[in-house]
Amino acid sequence: MKRFEALDAFRGMTIFLMIIVNTPGDWSATISPLLHANWHGFTPTDLVFPSFLFAVGNALVFANRKWEDKPFSAYFAKILRRTIILFLLGYLMYWVPFFKWSDGGSLLPIPFSETRIPGVLQRIALCYFIASIMIHFLSERALWAWSAAFLLVYWALLSIFGDYSLEGNAVLKLDRFLLGEGHLYMGEGIPFDPEGLLSTLPSVVNVIAGYLFGAYLVRGEIDYEKIAKTMLAGLALLFAAYVWNFGFPINKKLWTSSYVLLTVGLDLLAMAVILYTTNLAARRVNYTFFLVMGMNALFLYLLSEYLAIFMHFIRVDGGMSLFRYTYLSLFEWMGPYIGSLAFALAFTMVCWAAGWWLWKKKIYIKV
Repeated sequence: MKRFEALDAFRGMTIFLMIIVNTPGDWSATISPLLHANWHGFTPTDLVFPSFLFAVGNALVFANRKWEDKPFSAYFAKILRRTIILFLLGYLMYWVPFFKWSDGGSLLPIPFSETRIPGVLQRIALCYFIASIMIHFLSERALWAWSAAFLLVYWALLSIFGDYSLEGNAVLKLDRFLLGEGHLYMGEGIPFDPEGLLSTLPSVVNVIAGYLFGAYLVRGEIDYEKIAKTMLAGLALLFAAYVWNFGFPINKKLWTSSYVLLTVGLDLLAMAVILYTTNLAARRVNYTFFLVMGMNALFLYLLSEYLAIFMHFIRVDGGMSLFRYTYLSLFEWMGPYIGSLAFALAFTMVCWAAGWWLWKKKIYIKV
């Protein structure tokens, strides 16, 4: 396995878990590791999104090589175009199919005032744009310095302009002021967006960390020393996250600075394991299963989201959504928790099958 294939396999793992997390058959019967932490703390699910941002940074190492001899205007036009497309795809994902079912069974248009503006793809777009500009102009040493500054400034902003509670944090205050409550996520009991504008600042560091690791990885051969250093760096970040947690709690929904250190540290440890098992272990591990998803990660994520959206929208059997009808018909007999998980796995495998077909045809869909 080539070095960049190990990175693609890592990205495929994050997408595979992301789809499982997003599509349980019944949200009320989801096993706890596949739920986000209620507020402070973390679960395995809280590691998925930052790991994908880390993988975005990895990819920038190889993507930017194509633009080394090109003028900045061409480079800027390319990243701006991709940023806009990603942002719009994410925004439309929360608006499509532009209608909703009323309690009486009629279709009502969804007004613009009720559309969520921040979101997962929107955050990826903004982080990609900011990180790409920084990577183009700054040295690796400067990237380290700016990353530390981002984390410290974010800590200061949250400490000065609010607290770390759901109702009193600065992320919510800024989003309310700039976007209004109607354009925020409504799943926390109050209008609050876990992909808020202010918390984009520390999430950029996840992308930069992925880039710096990718740049380190491609320098020279993969050997025991490189893997050992990767593991030591990961452990050091975990220790720093543990210490910082006492003053700035680990919190995915606020994307706290301690959470960034935690997730980057775990990503480095995961990458060390993948690199060892594919390059140095006596019995090599074949990660083709995940590579299939990693090669078309963004497309498969969009496929999973839009497939779920339309399955929820389409009504069958007296008004039941196709999504729930499928779950009840094929999986409910397994019991609430096992059935819900089995549905998520089956749904994910449908997306994997689409990725396998694209991989076999050597089709790689990029934005």
